[in-house]
Amino acid sequence: MRLIYAGLGILSLGLAMIGVILPLLPTVPFLLLATFFFAKSSERMHSWLVSHRTFGPMILDWNERGAIRTPAKKAATVSIAAVLLLSLGLGAPNHVLIIQALVLTAVLTFIWTRPES
Repeated sequence: MRLIYAGLGILSLGLAMIGVILPLLPTVPFLLLATFFFAKSSERMHSWLVSHRTFGPMILDWNERGAIRTPAKKAATVSIAAVLLLSLGLGAPNHVLIIQALVLTAVLTFIWTRPES
């Protein structure tokens, strides 16, 4: 079972790294998943991730208080707006735009109602 958790941790960490570059893919949820999987499989990887200079504070903020830092909230808002504007620019059908707007509004509502660290 440890190997499965370790594999899922590596996959989640890889997706998080891709999410750092691509605005469509969220980073922090995959980091949280990787943290969970590594906690079950590899104490070394778990400790490395939690103490990472960039990602560690975000993980600890979420684990301790369910908090999201303001810069992360702003970055998420900009990314979400960019995705919606890209869809508009590419001429997505109206029903797709409506679904995107509803889902992205729900995501932003969730993000901005989390406590700040």
